[in-house]
Amino acid sequence: MKSIKVKSAAESRRSVTCLTLSAMFAALIAAGTFISVPLPVSPVPVVLQNMFAVLSGLVLGPIYAACAVLLFLIAGSIGAPVFAGGSGGFVHFFGPTGGFLIGYLFGAVLCGVISGMPKTREASIFAKIRLSLACIAGFAIIYVPGVLHLRQVLDCSFEKAIAVGCIPFLPGDFVKAVAAIIISGKLRKSAARIF
Repeated sequence: MKSIKVKSAAESRRSVTCLTLSAMFAALIAAGTFISVPLPVSPVPVVLQNMFAVLSGLVLGPIYAACAVLLFLIAGSIGAPVFAGGSGGFVHFFGPTGGFLIGYLFGAVLCGVISGMPKTREASIFAKIRLSLACIAGFAIIYVPGVLHLRQVLDCSFEKAIAVGCIPFLPGDFVKAVAAIIISGKLRKSAARIF
C-alpha cells in the first residue's frame, strides 16, 4: 500500500514539473515577441516565436509542447502583450498573423511526434536525422494555416500569399531551425531525466 502512495506522489511531482516546463516554454514563446522585425514586402513580421514553438516540440514532446503553445495562445487571446510587436487580443487571430499563431500549435505537436520523447542517450546519427526532420516538418507545417489564412485576409491569389507569407521567411527559418536543433540536443538530455 505504501509503495502505491509513493509511486503516485512521484508521478504527481513529475506531472507538476512537466507542466512547469510547459509554462516556461510558453513564457519563452511569448518572449520571442520582443524580437519582431517588420518586412516591407509582408504584413507578417520576422519573429523568434516560431523557433521557440518548434523547440518546445523537440524538447517536451507533443503533449507538453501543445500545453506550452496553448498557454501562450490563451494568454495572447485575453490581451496579454505576447503576440508580434508586443500586442495581444483575440482580434489577432483574424489578422494577417492569425494563421501563423494557430500554426505554432501544429508545428509544436508535429515536431514532438516526430522527434519523440527525449531520451538520455541520443548520440546516434539516426537520432540527429530524426531531430532534423522533426524540426523541418515543424517549421513547414506552420506555413500551411499561415499562408491559407493570409490569403483570405489579403484576398489574393495563393501564389501571392506564398510570395509575401512564406518566401521572405525561408532563409531566416533555416537559421532558426539549425539553432533549434543545436539547442534541443542539450536540452533534451536534461528533459529526459525529468520525464
